[in-house]
Amino acid sequence: MSKLRVGLAMTGSYCTFDKVLTAAQRLCKSYEVTGIMSPNAAGVDTRFGPAAQFRARLEEITGRGIITTIPQSEPIGPKHMFDVLLVAPCTGNTLAKLAAGVTDTCVTMAAKSHLRNARPVLIAVSTNDGLAASAANIGTLLVRKNIYFLPFYQDDPEKKPASLAADYDLLEAAIDAAYEGRQLQPVLACPKV
Repeated sequence: MSKLRVGLAMTGSYCTFDKVLTAAQRLCKSYEVTGIMSPNAAGVDTRFGPAAQFRARLEEITGRGIITTIPQSEPIGPKHMFDVLLVAPCTGNTLAKLAAGVTDTCVTMAAKSHLRNARPVLIAVSTNDGLAASAANIGTLLVRKNIYFLPFYQDDPEKKPASLAADYDLLEAAIDAAYEGRQLQPVLACPKV
């Protein structure tokens, strides 16, 4: 059987980029991975590093160019480009857009285009307000058809009690489950110590 094709759509949770790129290296051993970066992910330099460095790393890891515009991501559905679309990291802002059906970046267009064919979107949440303002959007997406979550946990319950982070140790199992139309359980993972 040929490798599953995974679209890796990164949004602006910059503190998570190293974790996502490390996971992407693992993924490329078992899956055919194509990078997608939102305008903020692809273009904003932060205290975590210059945007150009992250773009270059993602291209090097995947061995292919990155999708960074709405016109580039629109054909994802019509051309059946991916078997699974992974939004990692998925910010609270992107959660809200996905829950409301807003399509204003290449990542949200990728999700809309991919979902039109009833194909799975896997969300790796990374937001400081996951148990606050973003909780309603997570709830909305948890019951939406063809949307799945990488199991997540409170990453710092003492200092950031509303913050949620995805468990990247479960990524491959979550991709395979989403491809099979299943939510990997339990959705609420054990906190990392």
